[in-house]
Amino acid sequence: MVHQHGDHHDIPDEHHVSRAGAWLPADHRIQSGWLGGQIEEARQNPKELVPCLKEFKEFIEGNPRIYMYFNAMFDEVPVKKPYNKDPTGRKQIRNYKHMLEVLNHTFTTAPTWTDAAANVGMVGVPMCAIFDYPMGTASGYAAFLDPEVNVHLKKILNEWGKFLQSPKSAEVLKEHKQGWFGPVGKQDMMMVANAPYTTSHAFEDFFHCDPKAKHHGYKSWDDFFTRRFKDEVRPVASPDDDSVIANACESKVFNVAHDVKLRDKFWIKGQPYSILDMLAHDSLAEQFAQGTVYQAFLSALSYHRWHMPVNGTIKKAYVQDGTYFSEPLFEGLGDPSVREIDAGGISVGQGYLTALATRAIIFIEADNKDIGLMAFIGIGMDEVSTCDITVKEGQHVKKGEQTGMFHFGGSSHCLLFRQGVKVEGFPQPGRSENVPVRGHLANVSA
Repeated sequence: MVHQHGDHHDIPDEHHVSRAGAWLPADHRIQSGWLGGQIEEARQNPKELVPCLKEFKEFIEGNPRIYMYFNAMFDEVPVKKPYNKDPTGRKQIRNYKHMLEVLNHTFTTAPTWTDAAANVGMVGVPMCAIFDYPMGTASGYAAFLDPEVNVHLKKILNEWGKFLQSPKSAEVLKEHKQGWFGPVGKQDMMMVANAPYTTSHAFEDFFHCDPKAKHHGYKSWDDFFTRRFKDEVRPVASPDDDSVIANACESKVFNVAHDVKLRDKFWIKGQPYSILDMLAHDSLAEQFAQGTVYQAFLSALSYHRWHMPVNGTIKKAYVQDGTYFSEPLFEGLGDPSVREIDAGGISVGQGYLTALATRAIIFIEADNKDIGLMAFIGIGMDEVSTCDITVKEGQHVKKGEQTGMFHFGGSSHCLLFRQGVKVEGFPQPGRSENVPVRGHLANVSA
C-alpha cells in the first residue's frame, strides 16, 4: 500500500485532514511546511504580477461584492480543523494581495515529488494548498462559486498550464530525491500501477518512454502526467462481448447509485446525484432520470487518460465550464472536507462536484441495444480542470480506445445509464487498489 505525504505515520488529531484522491497531505503540518517555503521564496524573490494575476487583482478591487468576499474570507480564517487548532495560531496567507504574490511565484514551478519516507514537499495541487484556508470560509464559499471569479480562475489556470507544457517544467522529472524518477517516486508510481493485477512491471515496461533519454523522453510536466501505457499492460475486457462494460478511467470506486432523480439537492451532506445539473441541462438529460450512476476518483499517482467503456458512436461531446475551487460545506461552516468512513464508502465532495465543477460530457450510443444511450462525465477539480476530449460527434469508437484526458492529473468521473438498463456487478467502494482502466467494470443483461 502506497502512503503519500508521509500519511502512514501517527498524525495528531488536530493536524489530521483526510481528502479524496490524496491530492493534499492528511498531515496538515506537511502542507503548512510546503506553503511556508513557497511564501518565503516569494518574499525573497519579489517580482511584478503576471498579466492574468494583475487583471485578477484589478477585478477584485474594482467590484465591491468581490472585494468584500476576498477580504472577508481571510478575516474568517481559521474556521475548520485543523486550522482552528494550529499551534502557531497564525494565517500563512494573510490577505488577497499576499495570496496573489505567492501564486505569482508558484507559476514558475512544477509539482515536485514528495518522498513519503522523508515526509517533505507536496505531490498535490499547489494552488489548492494556497486557497485551502479561505475555501472553507463562508465568504470563500460564496467567492469560489461566483461565475465572474471562475472566469478569472480559468485564465489563471490556463496560464499555469502553458508553463506545465513547457520544457522548463520537465526539470522536476529527475532521479534525485525530489524528482519523479527518484527511487521512491518511481517505486510508488509503479506500486499503484501494478496493484490492480498484482504485476511487477518496471516503469519503462509499463509506459511509453525512453529510459535512456533526458527525463525519460518526456518533453514537459504535462507530457509526463498524460503519459500513455503500453496496450498489453491494460487489456480490454472481453473486446468481442458487448455485454461487458470496460472501466473508463484508472480509478478508485467512490459510489454506485441507482434510481437517481432528475433533480436533487446535490449540495447537502448525502450528495444525492442531480442528473439535470450533472449533464448541464442538456436536452438528453431527461432520458437518464431514475437511472444508475457509477463514480470513481483518480489519485495523483494514477493514469489520467479516459477510454471508451463500450463499442459505440459519440452522439455529443463538449466541455461544460464550472467552478474550480468550490468545496462543499456539508457539516456547516468549519468542517467541509472531513472523510467519514462507513458502509457506504468515503463521504466527501466528489458527488457535489459532479454538478458544479468544470467537466467533460460525452454521450455515447452503445452498439448493444440493451445499453442504448449512456454518458461519461470527466470531472475536473481544483487545478485539475482542463478536460481534453479527443473524440468527435458522429465518430464510432471501439471499447478501450481513448476518448480524452485530464491535464495535470485527474479528479473524478461518472458513467450514467438509463432507467431499465440492467447493469450489475460494479466494484464496490472500499477496495484499496484502483480498478484498472479498460478492465472489467460491469455487465449488462437483456
